[in-house]
Amino acid sequence: QVQLVESGGGLVQPGGSLRLSCAASGSIFSINVMGWYRQAPGKQRELVATIFPGGSRNYADSVKGRFTISRDNAKNTMYLQMNSLKPEDTAVYYCNAEIVINGPGNLYTYWGQGTQVTVSS
Repeated sequence: QVQLVESGGGLVQPGGSLRLSCAASGSIFSINVMGWYRQAPGKQRELVATIFPGGSRNYADSVKGRFTISRDNAKNTMYLQMNSLKPEDTAVYYCNAEIVINGPGNLYTYWGQGTQVTVSS
């Protein structure tokens, strides 16, 4: 019924930039909080950033000042601009969203399939 599709991952050198996108589609009534998470090999999935419909944002300390989360509510799309990338940013990045489907009261949490970001020289 609802899909989250990430794009924009890839291989980048340290200090470089990437922009991730997450597009939501399906029987969407409204979208509440959206967020980016990441999981490096051998580590637990961790929160990177979240954004609410009104634009309020939160960031993990490790990415503050380097990453910027944004969303286009009209397009049901979220973005993550990643600058000054470091090798320790290497991970699979997942988008997450709380979505109301078909009508008020039907709130569910959805995940995308993940996109690989590799920072290496």
